[in-house]
Amino acid sequence: MTLEVIRTSMRALWLSFAGLATSIFFTQAAAQRLDVTPPETKAPPAAQTAAPATAPAAPHAGEPLNKHDQGLLMDFGDLAHFRDADAALAPPAAGEDRVVFMGDSITAGWKLADSFPGKPYVNRGISGETSPQMLVRFRQDVIDLHPKAVVILAGTNDIAGNTGPMTLEQSENNLASMADLATANGIRVVLCSVLPSADFPWRPGQEPAPKIAALNDWIKAYAAQKGYPYVDYYTAMKDDRGGLPATLSRDGVHPLPAGYTVMTPLAEAGIEKALQADN
Repeated sequence: MTLEVIRTSMRALWLSFAGLATSIFFTQAAAQRLDVTPPETKAPPAAQTAAPATAPAAPHAGEPLNKHDQGLLMDFGDLAHFRDADAALAPPAAGEDRVVFMGDSITAGWKLADSFPGKPYVNRGISGETSPQMLVRFRQDVIDLHPKAVVILAGTNDIAGNTGPMTLEQSENNLASMADLATANGIRVVLCSVLPSADFPWRPGQEPAPKIAALNDWIKAYAAQKGYPYVDYYTAMKDDRGGLPATLSRDGVHPLPAGYTVMTPLAEAGIEKALQADN
């Protein structure tokens, strides 16, 4: 073998070795790049993850429900509230003009025996209730008592969101459904305006006044369409803020005795109109 052939062979071998080393180097470098810790994922901005200011805080896992939420879970309409009283109430006597007042705390706090002495009026108001809850118990607490008429006052707690956010249309539908159930069972309907309120002490900052006004506009129009008496507490009681004045309410929502004094003749006139239509 000549010296030139040997040199050529050595040069080829060296080039092959260099190419192999280069390949190994780049392969290791690539492997190192793949083995690095993945970049940290940034959390979404707070504005995207934070719950709306008006949304109730979700309970932590394993945290017991409060009394209100337990009640909604176990007995949404609070059928247990008047179950025994309903069972104990005798059927209306012949010629008796029984009237049931269906509502929330505003109705519950109304001493009907004082406002309507001698009248067979039955109070079925439950504090804090919304119109969907009233609809659930309407058959038990109204229809099954066989009244001549029902006085329906609902909407304050709907707007406050006591059982979750509600639209005015949902409130309207629930009021219409209660009225439909009563009419289908031969019970005269008296629809009442929602009382004025500029704020809710248990849910401050919701500015309910315009919503209440809008709901009352619908109730008034619906009552006229169906021929139901409309009891307008709102116009008789509101102040220049669209709320209840201090002379009629201590907290701006629930009437004082002076407030019920305003309401009594208005309710009585609505009931009389409904009963006259029944004759």
